[in-house]
Amino acid sequence: MLLHIENVLTAEELAYAQNLLADAPWSDGKITAGKQSGQVKNNLQLPQTSETGMAMAELVKSAVLRNAEFFSATLPHTVFPPLVNCYRAGQNFGNHIDNAIRQDPYTQQWVRTDVSSTLFLNEPDEYEGGELVIEDNYGSHSVKLAAGDMIVYPATSLHHVTPVTQGQRVASFFWTQSMIPSDEKRTMLFDMDRAITSIRAQYGETDESILLTGVYHNLLRQWADM
Repeated sequence: MLLHIENVLTAEELAYAQNLLADAPWSDGKITAGKQSGQVKNNLQLPQTSETGMAMAELVKSAVLRNAEFFSATLPHTVFPPLVNCYRAGQNFGNHIDNAIRQDPYTQQWVRTDVSSTLFLNEPDEYEGGELVIEDNYGSHSVKLAAGDMIVYPATSLHHVTPVTQGQRVASFFWTQSMIPSDEKRTMLFDMDRAITSIRAQYGETDESILLTGVYHNLLRQWADM
């Protein structure tokens, strides 16, 4: 499932984030890259344990966890502390698949990366290039969103970031370990949740919506990996 979620950050949160990052202590983006991805990664990254890095992680994590669409789509068990990266002119990230397991730098907990998310932090007209290109069975999807918007996609996907040719691209990115490891099953539950919500909005609480809600939760109970 490839999902565009709008306005994850409020205007005030976005302004706060941009102010935090105005003098960010950027370092080499390879600090969190795996063996394969490190060979094709050319960008800057905010150190996770820096004051700015921790403040950004808290801001982004709070915003995504209150977002009903994100919760429905990912069914999060654990959200890896969000990171922030920056691409300047000439920088890019070649084709790669994200590491399957990552260690939380604060808790030392191991997190399985079922779902990848990228939250854009500056406007698309502030830089040229820098598209996130995600490959799936239906082809290539080029993503370049408004500031405050987020793309959510399976972490099993091959993807890359095209070279920035002018300006700079700033985004937060992170991974989610889902209660439902299978993307196919997560997608079915997400579609069912949306259908139930639509039925309730049109007809109120009905016998049918109650029955469908029961099916949803029984599937979640059966499939959940806790």
